Amino acid sequence: MPRLHRVIALMGLLWISQDVEAQKLRLVADAWPPFTDATLVNGGLATDIVSTALARAGYASDFQQVPWARAMLGLGEGRYDVLVNAWYNDERTRIGQFSAEYLLNRIRFIKRKDAPIEYNNLQQLHTFAIAVVRGYAYSPEFDGDAALQKVPVHNFAMAVRMVAADRVKLTLEDEYVARYYLAHESPKVRNAVEFVPQPLSENSLHILVSLKNPDHAKIVAGFDREIAGMKADGSYERLLRQHGM
Repeated sequence: MPRLHRVIALMGLLWISQDVEAQKLRLVADAWPPFTDATLVNGGLATDIVSTALARAGYASDFQQVPWARAMLGLGEGRYDVLVNAWYNDERTRIGQFSAEYLLNRIRFIKRKDAPIEYNNLQQLHTFAIAVVRGYAYSPEFDGDAALQKVPVHNFAMAVRMVAADRVKLTLEDEYVARYYLAHESPKVRNAVEFVPQPLSENSLHILVSLKNPDHAKIVAGFDREIAGMKADGSYERLLRQHGM
């Protein structure tokens, strides 16, 4: 009888381990410091917040960093469960379910310091070439304006160097992200550009959970609940401070 008990106990442990493994979520994001970057502490601010909230909701997770287009494709195919850093747009709801907002991004244009460019509405920018990162959504108004001269590039670093070299007139990015990259640029690039005063938009940041995951609604509900709990108990604010925000 004791031997039978041991067998049953071992089988129980195996089932539990399989269940835990089944709940391990595959997180994905592109390199977008200071929010997501495998070289930063805990994968950056956004990755840290997301993995912490999911852990509180009962989900272990692994983080993988890949280019943005590959992350979106993998989420749609179900190879990843959670996109860490998603701005909302309707098209993305075809492949994933959005959480509520957990961070806020302020999007600003960047120009050469010697360029007399003013921005109060998008019509003022129709004559200027604007470097944009492939696959990014900036704001519904900006993304849907076909009269804007958008020049697709691989990343913000490339975009801001093009502005500094006067190959394009503008680029745009979240203010914190832009400041992070500019701090790592050469003085020649950093001193040649500046923010346009008026922001394009303030975009809420969400996780996007793959519809291929059968528990996507449950994952989102748990995440939203724990983000609210983290804000209530002060742990959310502590993470912001730990990442210099």
